[in-house]
Amino acid sequence: MSKRIPLHWRLIPHRYRLLGSECKRCREKFFPKRTVCPNCRRRGQIEEVGFSGKGEIYSYTIIHVPSRGFEFLKPYVMALVKLTEGPLVTSQIVDCDPEEVDVGQKVMLTFRKISVDGSSGIIRYGYKFKPKTSLSL
Repeated sequence: MSKRIPLHWRLIPHRYRLLGSECKRCREKFFPKRTVCPNCRRRGQIEEVGFSGKGEIYSYTIIHVPSRGFEFLKPYVMALVKLTEGPLVTSQIVDCDPEEVDVGQKVMLTFRKISVDGSSGIIRYGYKFKPKTSLSL
């Protein structure tokens, strides 16, 4: 029996895909989506684009003293990931030893549970990145 995703989650595509935009005039890509190209201004034509989810760590930090509610994650890595398509994305890096993360390390998109609404039990998912290994090529 396959798992079914509730309708209210299926109607929010950006929760399950890494979506951005591209200016068809100058070919610049953006994340998150933009409605106006900062280069072309009104002359640009913006279209939605899906990103591959592949990239590399551009910069990172290891969080040892997390915000309230995230103590169970410590230590964890927050990074700027440069997608192969160009845009920078801020994300947590998962499935790794924080001390082994490095600038230039190849990563790939994954989706994980972000939180659970205690009163309704709704699970919220979002994107994170994990190191790319020879097994995940």
